[in-house]
Amino acid sequence: MSVPSNLAALQQAADLVHQADALIVAAGAGMGVDSGLPDFRGNDGFWKVYPALGRAGMAFSSVATPYTFRSDPTLAWGFYGHRLQLYRDTPPHAGFALLKAWGDAMDGGYGVFTSNVDGHFQRAGFDSQRIYECHGSVHHLQCMQPCGPDIWSADHFIPEVDTEACRLLNEPPNCPHCDGMARPNILMFGDWGWNERRAVLQEARLHALLQKAERPLVIELGAGSVIPSVRNFGQRVVMHHNGRMIRINPREPNVANPLDVGLAMGALAALTGIAELLPARS
Repeated sequence: MSVPSNLAALQQAADLVHQADALIVAAGAGMGVDSGLPDFRGNDGFWKVYPALGRAGMAFSSVATPYTFRSDPTLAWGFYGHRLQLYRDTPPHAGFALLKAWGDAMDGGYGVFTSNVDGHFQRAGFDSQRIYECHGSVHHLQCMQPCGPDIWSADHFIPEVDTEACRLLNEPPNCPHCDGMARPNILMFGDWGWNERRAVLQEARLHALLQKAERPLVIELGAGSVIPSVRNFGQRVVMHHNGRMIRINPREPNVANPLDVGLAMGALAALTGIAELLPARS
């Protein structure tokens, strides 16, 4: 029987998990692939999920803008309404539960930094007070204008979407204050109207958690270098908080420090592999 080439790296990763006193999960879009969520990397992947946008030649960066909400609101809400329902209907994969169990067992607990807007960490049982969604959340709304500072839940909104045309069929959600159209509380491209109040509070709570950690471990999952928000955050934790890093990425797993670990694997496979080698905590 052949020995997997990454067995030594998985063992090193398990040792880092066992030694850490706090877990910081840093998750990008690749984290959701094992749950069955689409990969929007490149126009081909994006247009495969949204063929109407492909026929129109609209890239992700051109539809995910406040301008589209103003110029073509049924298209903008068709796109975000479809994503909202997709994230509601798709259960998080088992790797989320592994991460939560490891963090719960550590003296300093866990924190989450994610560029994902899908709300899957909350859905997997993570404490919402320990999650920083740096790009916002599709499960929250704000006024399109905006007429004020309020952010509210999207739970009441049930989108009806013509998926072939990527068009919203029912009425978009309204602002409860001015009755104008609402939009997702998400940082879009070219977005000067994003209400960042919720994210600022999340950031402050995560920073306070980090101040108490002596041996934090960053587990970075599915975060690339093209939009480096997640990578930059994890590297700051390692640099400024005496932390270590496990980078899980099938395409860009390299780490600079030999004390850190890079795993060229998907999120679920890597987390499962670590779990199988992890000793029981005393």
